[in-house]
Amino acid sequence: MTTALDGVSDEDLLRRFQKGDARAFEALLARYERPIYNFILRSVREKDRAADLVQDVFLRVVQRSDQFKGNAKFSTWLYTIARNLCIDHSRKMVFRRHKSLDAPLRDEEGSAAMVDRVPSKTPRADRDTIAKRLQGEIAAAVETLPEEQKEVFLMRQVQHLPFKEIAAIVGVSENTIKSRMRYALQRLQEALEEYRDYAEELSRG
Repeated sequence: MTTALDGVSDEDLLRRFQKGDARAFEALLARYERPIYNFILRSVREKDRAADLVQDVFLRVVQRSDQFKGNAKFSTWLYTIARNLCIDHSRKMVFRRHKSLDAPLRDEEGSAAMVDRVPSKTPRADRDTIAKRLQGEIAAAVETLPEEQKEVFLMRQVQHLPFKEIAAIVGVSENTIKSRMRYALQRLQEALEEYRDYAEELSRG
C-alpha cells in the first residue's frame, strides 16, 4: 500500500518523529520490522525471543531518537542497536545449548536457497532432494564459522548490507570486514568441498 511517506528518507522520517509525527515512526517500523526480525532470528534462533528483541530495538529507537544526529545512516544506527541487543542476549545465554544446525537457508522474506538459483533440467524431485541436503549442509557449515566471520557473512548474504555499513555497525574498518568475509567464504568452500558433485549435477541438468 502506497502512502505519502513512502518516498521520504529514513533520516527525514526520524526527524519528523522527533518533532512528534507518530506516522513517521509507523513508516520506519513498516520498513524495518521484518528485516530486523530476520537479522535477530539468525542470531538468537528462537522466534518468540526474536520478536521480543525486535520490540526492544524499536523501544530504544523511541527512547533514544534524540541521540541520532545524522552522522550515520538510520539503518546503520538501527542495526547497531539490534546487534548490541543480540550480543547481550548471547552473553546471558552462554551456558545454554542452542539448536543451530536445522536453520533454513531461506530467510523470512522467502528468498530462494542458493541451489534453487541454479538452472537445471534435473527432475524436480531429484533437485528437491539435492537442494534439501545442500541446504542443511550449508546451514551447518555457517554455524561452524567463528562468530565474527559468521556475523559478517549473514549481514552481507542475508541482510544484503554493504561492506561500509557493516563496518560501521561492527565498529571495525571496512578492510577488516572484507577480510572476515573472505575467510568465511574460504571456510565454507572447504567445508562444502565434498558436495561439489551435487552442485555440478544441478548445473549440468
